[in-house]
Amino acid sequence: MELPQVSPTLSGTKLPRRACAPSNAPMLICHCNLITEKEIEQTIRSLLAADPWGLIVPTKVYHALQKRGRCCGCFPSVVETIIRVTEEFHRELGEEAAESVTFLDRVRGLRRQNEENHEGRQKGHRAA
Repeated sequence: MELPQVSPTLSGTKLPRRACAPSNAPMLICHCNLITEKEIEQTIRSLLAADPWGLIVPTKVYHALQKRGRCCGCFPSVVETIIRVTEEFHRELGEEAAESVTFLDRVRGLRRQNEENHEGRQKGHRAA
């Protein structure tokens, strides 16, 4: 009889180690609504098929999925997925890469700027 592998925890007791998810398992983007990356990609593609130059934001994707953002912690991942899928979509259409890429690079630049800015607070700022 083979005993399960055990892993230590912070309290010092040992719990059985669970097997990792297989590599082909769908990647969960939104834990609150149980939405996978594949579902988000398919929704983005359908929105782009309806309007290739329409503005797609996370709330539009969630509305199409008939879901709501709850904690919204997944929105940065959804934005990255929107950018990636939009680039792929326009590349597949054979459109001028300069138009879509420059715009998407500007979006990425704004995201980086917002991450560095922290809503105008100083780096050493503490809320409490």
